[in-house]
Amino acid sequence: MKASTVRRVGSRVASLFASLLIALSLAFLLGRLSGDPTATILGPMAPPEQREALRQELGLDLPLIVQYLDYLRGVFTGDLGQSLQFYQSNTSMIADRLPYTLQLVAAGMALALLVGVPLGVLAATREGTWWDRGASTLALLGQSVPVFWFGMMLVVLFAVKLGWLPAGQSGSPKHLILPALTMSVYPMAHIARLTRASMSEALAEPYIDSARARGISRPRVVWRHAFKNAMMPILTIVVLQTGILLSGAVAVEYVYSWPGLGQLALQAIQFRDFPLVQAIVVFGALVFVLLNLLVDVIHSIVDPRVR
Repeated sequence: MKASTVRRVGSRVASLFASLLIALSLAFLLGRLSGDPTATILGPMAPPEQREALRQELGLDLPLIVQYLDYLRGVFTGDLGQSLQFYQSNTSMIADRLPYTLQLVAAGMALALLVGVPLGVLAATREGTWWDRGASTLALLGQSVPVFWFGMMLVVLFAVKLGWLPAGQSGSPKHLILPALTMSVYPMAHIARLTRASMSEALAEPYIDSARARGISRPRVVWRHAFKNAMMPILTIVVLQTGILLSGAVAVEYVYSWPGLGQLALQAIQFRDFPLVQAIVVFGALVFVLLNLLVDVIHSIVDPRVR
């Protein structure tokens, strides 16, 4: 391996590690600033002696720097602590809720790709027409509409008015339709706009004119030649949007009472369960860092110039 490659990989890993450390530190500080959890656990009428005993049991009486070092030691040894409210291991609680969030993110991203990519390609191949303007308007609306409001409107229309689909919870595939549709709106719009921009650049390249001059059919020029060379930004945004959806599904899970990580995070915040909040933030930060690393790997595989 070349020295320049080693330096580039080392620099990237160091940058990702620094980002993870910053996220962990912010999670620790925000957890401590959220208030005293003993009042929530014992109730407001608990005597001061009992609250102080609980603070000592939880290690909250130690200096802040000692608490921080113990927290980092636990994170890097795989011990994310125990929930103050549920009296369970944070790791096991995240593992129990993660499949629901993964199911929701996978369905939402699949919808976003199935609609966003063809919409962007359609807009790029018919640049300047009403197809282009309509697709661009839809993409802009998708990025502008609040997810919370859109989810509520879907519930009112399809669950309350028409009665076609359940309003919330999980269970059957029908329960997944509305949450997945709500989850897909923002990444769908982002993917459509980026696909349109990347395809417009690719279709303006000289090799496209050369392919057309050789008599290659239009669909083959678009999908085999132009789309292949426009894939890199699309792959990048798909991976990054997956990480954003995985760690930011709070609004969708709240609207539909979906029992995923977002719902668990809201419960932890409500009860000031800062060990659980910290554990969820640590998990989200780790996922995002690993997905950024995956983007770099994909770049090196797909683009020979990176290699």
